[in-house]
Amino acid sequence: MQLGPKTVDGHTMLRFFLTRLLLLLCFCAAEGRSQEWPFYGGDAGGSKYSELKQIHKGNVSRLKIAWTYHTGEISDGSTFLVRTAFECTPLVVDGILYLTTPFGRAVALLAETGQELWSFDPKLDKERPYSLFISRGVSYWRGANQQRIFLGTLDGRLFALDARTGQPALEFGQGGWIDFRAGVADRFPNRVCGLTSPPVIFENLVIAGSLVADGEPRGPAGDVRAFDARTGKLVWQFHTVPRPGEFGNETWEKDSWIDRGGTNVWTTMSLDAQRGIVYLPVTSPSPDRYGGERKGQNLFGNSLVALEARTGKRLWHCQVIHHDLWDWDLPAQPNLVTVWRNGTALPAVAQVTKMGLLFLFDRLTGKPLFDIEERAVPASQVPGEAAWPTQPYPVKPPPFARHVMTREEVTGVTPESRSECLQMIEGAKLGAFFEPQGLETTVLFPGTNGGANWGGASYDPANNWLFVNSMDVGQVLRMVKGREGSPAAYVSRGIPQGRFWDSNQYPCQKPPWGTLTAIDLNSGTFRWRSTLGVIDALLERGIPPTGTSNLGGSIVTAGGLVFIAATNDSRFRAFDKDSGKELWVTRLPASGHATPMTFRGKNSGKQFVVIAAGGGNKYNKTYSDSLIAYTLP
Repeated sequence: MQLGPKTVDGHTMLRFFLTRLLLLLCFCAAEGRSQEWPFYGGDAGGSKYSELKQIHKGNVSRLKIAWTYHTGEISDGSTFLVRTAFECTPLVVDGILYLTTPFGRAVALLAETGQELWSFDPKLDKERPYSLFISRGVSYWRGANQQRIFLGTLDGRLFALDARTGQPALEFGQGGWIDFRAGVADRFPNRVCGLTSPPVIFENLVIAGSLVADGEPRGPAGDVRAFDARTGKLVWQFHTVPRPGEFGNETWEKDSWIDRGGTNVWTTMSLDAQRGIVYLPVTSPSPDRYGGERKGQNLFGNSLVALEARTGKRLWHCQVIHHDLWDWDLPAQPNLVTVWRNGTALPAVAQVTKMGLLFLFDRLTGKPLFDIEERAVPASQVPGEAAWPTQPYPVKPPPFARHVMTREEVTGVTPESRSECLQMIEGAKLGAFFEPQGLETTVLFPGTNGGANWGGASYDPANNWLFVNSMDVGQVLRMVKGREGSPAAYVSRGIPQGRFWDSNQYPCQKPPWGTLTAIDLNSGTFRWRSTLGVIDALLERGIPPTGTSNLGGSIVTAGGLVFIAATNDSRFRAFDKDSGKELWVTRLPASGHATPMTFRGKNSGKQFVVIAAGGGNKYNKTYSDSLIAYTLP
């Protein structure tokens, strides 16, 4: 039987047309998102990757300043006791750039021109004794006919703002804000409990960690909580220090879990939106140097924890430090990545650490993708302390930061520095990795700021490489008895700031002092390492680049570039992502202790790269209030 042409009815044609239209709309939506920077880490998984490639290896040297926005907020400790740290990474959504200032204001700018559209001031009490005036950014939520910006403050308020006007969304909490301290800091009204990093947005939930006091044993709870994005109502709460009957409570000896401070998530979390999993980098329990009255492994301190985002239910965890005595918080947003094994792509999560170790896990099960060994470490000599006898150590990749040093490795960059550093360690002990501070002065690596810090790493999905900046600044401390009435039996004491550097802030070991490392996640090997940063006074003496201390992170683009400021030398750089060669460097008005971002302008079609250059912070005395956007001429 011969068949004639198949007849296509109107309904079939309509279905075909609608399907094609839907696919086109999905493509356009994805294309639009790739031109923006709607999350702190570029995407919810913290890749810090952009598909933009208008700026590339061949033309990056032509970058020029497009505009500069001044926040007007600088505190060097003369007017206010607390100093400013401009650590913000802005968002860009629908052509609008959203940033936060050191004093906690949220500001909206036209992204292509830097023109201010609105500003919201939470009126932070600037006389309170914070560690720093600091805010790393906001979060963006889109609901039915609603667009909101979520802003957390140092003093413990969470605001919901209309993204178009900057006005508080009145149906949220108490006329636009909720008391973030309620339920976690009620018993400690004078202790710090606030937000410095933007929360995670999942569907209609705002999932937030917190900055809490960690110097004393007892304090506000470091719990992670989810709030309704429309009303501010509490939806779930995860106890980072487990209560009786909860998994992990037995890792706290006797009743040491009660009112335990620290054990919080002060940095940014990551989200696998497709699978509904949120990843928590949890910090150390308090007090952060003496654990004699919190004996045990202390879950979930220093753990990467995966939770069901809708309910807060624990799915898996891995503790990367047992019974932390070094203040080596998990400081950075986990990177959601892909790892290839035997021709199969595995969804994975990578966690960089202050210890200079990278841990890589199956994103769904928590299974390590490179073996983790429990290695014996030195015992504590402090009375009453019970250091855990082993610590986790991944067999791959190798450490990206220094762990030990010898006296032969004392700096020689200048005679003065060498003499000063030798005097500093006279009679001191050069400790092994994971050696607890004792009653004698001890030099340990890394220092309290890493290794890696909150800037974290950036991930290139094209080759599954991770780019992480780190520093080698040790710590010099010893433990002494607490004063009568002190809540801790022993407390730490060190040279000023406890950092192993001279009076010029030159680290006391031989360079390099700061590096940028490319790590192949498939093989667990280094692809390249580049010295990151210079010290001008040493360059003038003919000394090659040494690298510097650095705070802030990198981004990577499809243009083959890794952009990073971070260094304590007032510079912004671009590296070849394949070779580690520095392709572009420009001077900033102050050091850019922040992570940059990039976007494509809706009107001009031009790619911009933006960095907050605030200086100050913990490493220098030069301050600025500049948010600077660069583009091609």
